[in-house]
Amino acid sequence: MALMHYKGYEALVEFDQEAELFHGEVINLRDVITFQGTTAAELKQALADSIEDYLAFCAERGEEPEKPFSGQFMVRTEPALHKEITLAAKRAGMSLNKWVSLALEKALQ
Repeated sequence: MALMHYKGYEALVEFDQEAELFHGEVINLRDVITFQGTTAAELKQALADSIEDYLAFCAERGEEPEKPFSGQFMVRTEPALHKEITLAAKRAGMSLNKWVSLALEKALQ
């Protein structure tokens, strides 16, 4: 599997040996955008075309296209943990959102 990018959209690509075809799907939004190709150049163009088609489709309908990741997500946790991280954030002099963001960044390092 490999990743491809176009205009902030990220796609996961796989190779189907039987069909001798690369196929991909945009993975960083809820809407479904797929594409395929037999060469790297064809695959790159297919990704761009699929995303441009998606953007045009949204424009025709007068809808905003879904943006890759809004920067918001909900996390459910046990009340005791919620209390502890809220207190840790207050002790650090920052908002809960900022404290959690920093903790997540550290976890990725």
